[in-house]
Amino acid sequence: MSFSFTHTWTFDATRDAVFSALLDAPQLERWFAERVKIDARIGGTYGFWGRHTLGAPAEADATQRILALEPLERLVYTWKLHGVDTEVELKFGTSPKGATLALTHSVKGSLGITRERELIDDHWRFVFGNLAAHLAGGEGIVRPDFTDPRPEVRMTVHIDAPNDTVWRTLTDPALVGKWFGSEKVRIELVPGGAYEVVWEYKVDGRDVIGGTTRILDIEQGKRLVVQWLDWRGDLSVDSQFISFTLEPKGKATALHFVHGGFGRTADLSDFPFGWVYFLGNLKEMAAKQVAEPG
Repeated sequence: MSFSFTHTWTFDATRDAVFSALLDAPQLERWFAERVKIDARIGGTYGFWGRHTLGAPAEADATQRILALEPLERLVYTWKLHGVDTEVELKFGTSPKGATLALTHSVKGSLGITRERELIDDHWRFVFGNLAAHLAGGEGIVRPDFTDPRPEVRMTVHIDAPNDTVWRTLTDPALVGKWFGSEKVRIELVPGGAYEVVWEYKVDGRDVIGGTTRILDIEQGKRLVVQWLDWRGDLSVDSQFISFTLEPKGKATALHFVHGGFGRTADLSDFPFGWVYFLGNLKEMAAKQVAEPG
């Protein structure tokens, strides 16, 4: 099955900065791949390999070549995936909100795996999430490890609020709805009970209900594990989990977060960057309860 994936991203950066981030090997090794070798000319090498690259190829497998290169305008290169020829085209532009990058990734045959289009989609969501973090100064870059048999998103957030306040922020439906961004929340604090945080949206024109469903494990005041649905509403994908573990730190709390149960590393998609946002909301809400009690 041949197909093309297209998407356009906007970055809070200049077009020059985005172009440089994609053509400068030292920069690419900070946010994109473990190793990079570039000969910036038509027909030249655009090689990237290592454990941070889809498929974790060795250097000998990094056969990417530049097909087109127009400074600050366009970059096209080949990339063999699962033995199949693919072609990546990147067009650089500007908008009132910043630099734009229009991607077309053309796959010229079947990759021989399930959910091929979703793999490509999720891969680029991760890649350009890292690019945005790189352009913003580097904080928050999370390079995936494609050799990891159990890929997970892991974060620790330090919150200026005591343990009981953070626990309340995690379990009070009114508070959860605010930091999680949902008006439909139902919580029953028992094993197997509801932890329903409902999001309704469309994916490829289909109505999808995403979010969390039920409590998988709970230790009052200490640990909460809940089921997480596939965000595309694909019933063929096993559900995942998110967990919150609270560690008291005097008048503050360390919140250890894990999102796991992914079938493959690319499925991490842009979750690492989305969780920065939501856990940031949780942190602010918990701290605000201390600053404004009652």
